[in-house]
This record gives sequence, structure tokens and C-alpha cells, in this order.
Amino acid sequence: MSDFHEVRFPLDIALGARGGPERRTQVIATASGREERIARWAHARRKYDAGYGVKSLSKLAEVVTFFEERRGKLYGFRFRDRLDYASAPANTAPGPLDQTIGTGNGAVASFQLIKTYGNAFAPYARPITKPVAGSVRLAVNGVEKLLGTHADLEAATGIVTFRPGHIPAAGAVVTAGFLFDVPVRFDTDYLEFDLSAFEAGVIQSIPLIEVRV
Repeated sequence: MSDFHEVRFPLDIALGARGGPERRTQVIATASGREERIARWAHARRKYDAGYGVKSLSKLAEVVTFFEERRGKLYGFRFRDRLDYASAPANTAPGPLDQTIGTGNGAVASFQLIKTYGNAFAPYARPITKPVAGSVRLAVNGVEKLLGTHADLEAATGIVTFRPGHIPAAGAVVTAGFLFDVPVRFDTDYLEFDLSAFEAGVIQSIPLIEVRV
């Protein structure tokens, strides 16, 4: 059995969560007072606290059910990051030209969905491994291609594979637009709730952390 469940954490609770990306950088001070900085992680790892999204006892019970089915930390799942979940700018529908995901060579058929951050100094390409099925649009050299006709998507990995006869030619730019989730797991095996404190407005902690899949 896979250690990842292709199910999304309750969306209405996720939209009230707090969190964001974390990086791991080692800073070394030299004898001259200068610094050397070394990136220990190639990719950021996101952390969230979903407790901020729980506003009622019924939602609290929904989280407990979800937690129990995941067996605490054991199984990963999808999570919607309300700040960063699309290939396009905020409040804009994904389009087939949003993100460049590769350049054809006439032989390679498969391309990983990616989202690129920045463009001037050190652009960062983030692999997108949990696209939302039905949201992905694809183009080659600006001409839109159809999933199910020209290519296929593996929604559990974010890999697009072109069918024979439609493999991008050498130099052809492959682009895509999509919605996506973050693969996460619970960062605890123990959910502690104080119902009297909850009814008084105290936020319950429900920690989540991104996983590599």
C-alpha cells in the first residue's frame, strides 16, 4: 500500500490555515568578517498549522476523522495552500502558456510540471507533483494541446507524457497551466484538544509538513 493517500485535506479548513515555505541555509562567518552561505536544501519545505481554520466543533470532529484515517504521521495527503496553488497570478485562471516546463528534442516524451519563481537573478523551478486533475492545460510552441488526445497526465506525479506522433520537436517550447496541491502529512501523532479552551476561542494546533513524493 502506498504511504500517500490521494485525498485532499478539508478545503474549507485549509483556507484558514497559516504557514509557508521554509529553507535551510548554513551561514559560515569567515575570519575577515565575511559570510559564506550554503543552501542545504534544493527545494523549500512548507509547514502549516491548520488549527486556525477550525471554527466549529463539527469541523474539529472532521479533522479528527481525517487524522485517524491517515494514522497520524503515517500517510501523506493533499493540502491546498491558499496563497500558492496555481500556475497563474492570483485571481487569474490557469492558461496553457503560464509556465515553461521544458524544450523538446524530438525524442523525450515526458515532462515534469514545474512552477518558476522569479526571472531576473536566480529563478527557482519548483517541481509540481500534485496537480489538480482537470485543471491542467498544455501547449507546444504556443499551440494548445489536449490531454487525452495529444498527451496524458499522471495526476499523482505531475508528469505529462505526449503520445506517439505528438512528441515535441527539437527546440519546441512546452508550456502548461494548472492548479495544484501540496503533498503533506500530519507533523504529530497526537492531537490534543481542550474543548473548554476551544469554546473560549483558543486555537487548536494541527501541524502539517510537506513531504517529498
